[in-house]
Amino acid sequence: MLETIREERRADGFLASTDRDRLDFARIHAWLSGSYWSPGIARERVERAARHALPIGLYAPDGVQAGYCRVITDRATFAYLADVWVDDAWRGRGLGKFLVGFALSDPELQDLRRWMLFTADAHGLYRQFGFGPLADPSRVMVRPGPRI
Repeated sequence: MLETIREERRADGFLASTDRDRLDFARIHAWLSGSYWSPGIARERVERAARHALPIGLYAPDGVQAGYCRVITDRATFAYLADVWVDDAWRGRGLGKFLVGFALSDPELQDLRRWMLFTADAHGLYRQFGFGPLADPSRVMVRPGPRI
C-alpha cells in the first residue's frame, strides 16, 4: 500500500512527519532499548516493528529527530498507539502532546471503533485525548510472549 506522507509543523519549527525515510533508527533504538517497556530490544526488531506500522517521527527545527511513536492498525476498525517517546533534551515543551495529537488526527484513522495503548507513567497526557481505563477489563485477555 502506498502511503501518503503527512506532515505538520509547529510555530516553533518542530515537525511531525510520517516520512519513513527521515527516521533515525540509531536514535529510535537507543530510546526504546532504554525504555521501561522494551529494555534491550534489538535494533532489527525496532526496524521491523516500524515497517509493519505507521511510524511517526518528531523533528527539531534543525532536522534532528526529537521523538517517535507508531500506530499499529488495520486502518478499518482498530489502532494501538505504541512507543511514544520524546528525547529528554526536548521534554517539557508540549511535544508529546503534539506527537500524540498528530498520530490521532490521521485522516485514515478517524472512524475506527477503538484505539488502545499501555502506559505506566503518562496517564495525564493520554486522558487529554479521551483515553481511559477499560470499561470492562474482564473482556480483555493477553497472551504474553517471550520476554525479549
